[in-house]
Amino acid sequence: MTIFEAIIIAIIEGITEFLPISSTGHMIIASSIMGIEQEDFTKLFTVAIQLGAILSVVVLYWKRFFQTKEFYYKLFVAFIPAAVFGILFDDKIDALLGNVLVVATTLLLGGILFLFIDKLFKENEKGNESPSYPSAFKIGLFQCIAMIPGVSRSAATIIGGLSQKLTRKAAAEFSFFLAVPTMFAATAKKTLDYFEKGVSLSGEQIGLLAIGNVVAFVVALLAIKTFIGYLSKNGFKAFGYYRIIVGASIIILFLLGVELKMD
Repeated sequence: MTIFEAIIIAIIEGITEFLPISSTGHMIIASSIMGIEQEDFTKLFTVAIQLGAILSVVVLYWKRFFQTKEFYYKLFVAFIPAAVFGILFDDKIDALLGNVLVVATTLLLGGILFLFIDKLFKENEKGNESPSYPSAFKIGLFQCIAMIPGVSRSAATIIGGLSQKLTRKAAAEFSFFLAVPTMFAATAKKTLDYFEKGVSLSGEQIGLLAIGNVVAFVVALLAIKTFIGYLSKNGFKAFGYYRIIVGASIIILFLLGVELKMD
């Protein structure tokens, strides 16, 4: 992986991590297009740069992280399902990460669903601003669906929040907050797995990780601010069309015989 490739992947991570369009899916597609091999460091990089993205949430919403203990309790309850599923199905999840066709299919299906989300949850305009403990757990269950590449963690948890009668803004913000423990745990596990194989990071690789995290942090700051404002006013339909276009395009390329799967 070159510095240029690292910056491109980090920009994609920063833009897409908190949008309901799948950051993992877009990084897989971009890596495939650029011909980046799916080696151990590449897998570590795409997960580790999420730390930069989640730091943007802490910076933007720092006051919310210094409120009541209940805030952390609800995040913990919502985090439990993903922690359990992640441990049980880690190998199967990794096996799907290199399959662009899986990403394209889930992008397409999710996009179709997004065309109807605003109508399905129209009554949520006057919904709740914070989930209850049972609701937080159910949102956590929705997050587990996002372990399938292309589904989008943000999309799954926002829809989960809407299903629990949260407003669009509240559902999106709780999705951001839940990303902090979830992505931190995913990064920690992927890092431990990497070093358990007996390999170490070179100076160049450490530099790539540093650059990736800085870029992801800055871009994510801008993306979150833009997304919240747009979502509150316009809803999800535009994201649905985008997912359909990207997913359908990848499937068409695949059917035409274009090799897109990462090796």
